[in-house]
Amino acid sequence: MEDYDIVCGARSDGRLTACDYITRMIPDFFELHGDRLYGDDRAVVAGVGTLKGMPVTVIGIEKGKTTEERIVHNFGSAHPEGYRKALRLMKQAEKFRRPVLCLVDTAGAFCGIDAEEHGQGRAIADSLAEMSALKTPVVSVILGEGGSGGALALSHADRIFMIEDAYFSVVSPESCANILWKDTARAAEAAEMLCLTAPKLQKLGLIDRVCPKNAPERLAADIAGELTVLSAMSDEALLEARYRRFRRIG
Repeated sequence: MEDYDIVCGARSDGRLTACDYITRMIPDFFELHGDRLYGDDRAVVAGVGTLKGMPVTVIGIEKGKTTEERIVHNFGSAHPEGYRKALRLMKQAEKFRRPVLCLVDTAGAFCGIDAEEHGQGRAIADSLAEMSALKTPVVSVILGEGGSGGALALSHADRIFMIEDAYFSVVSPESCANILWKDTARAAEAAEMLCLTAPKLQKLGLIDRVCPKNAPERLAADIAGELTVLSAMSDEALLEARYRRFRRIG
């Protein structure tokens, strides 16, 4: 399959969304709301529950399936309050020694004027900075689209998994083609150059595991296994391993 076909497939209707995975992997999920500063962003669904008997904090970027759901969840493009909500729950997880699971599926953070006025760039930067020093294990899973800083904000993790037909990129192929050649018709060429598919990113060392699609039960087992290993590490060892993981990239 061509890289751009994978990008288009990651955007297609009928895929399992973050809420689908949460429902199937964490049946006792209890949602929490609000950033305690401005409001509650429905693009980010976050709360607590148990994964294979292990208490976890779960943060998912939800696109929705129907038109009504997509409007409610802003098509999976989070406002700053969504990232602040996520960070609030990560810090809570650290306090109570709960691992964090992030489920990422977004074309990118919302880029409207109101988002910029509310501190979009700062919210993403704060998320990256705080996750780098978070004293609890973090596993992030790219479920479909992993677009730009909106995805990266929840992917500064100890382990990054990707569904086999997902993509993860600093920029969309269309935007890349427009920047390089002023021609969005060359998006397929740009996708190839970006190396945004799971196998290529695993080879480059940016992700740790490629997971089969439509297999929440297996994904839950893989995540639980990683979190068990990570939870056995001391805070110092966990932070040092996370630091070295990202220093090796590139």
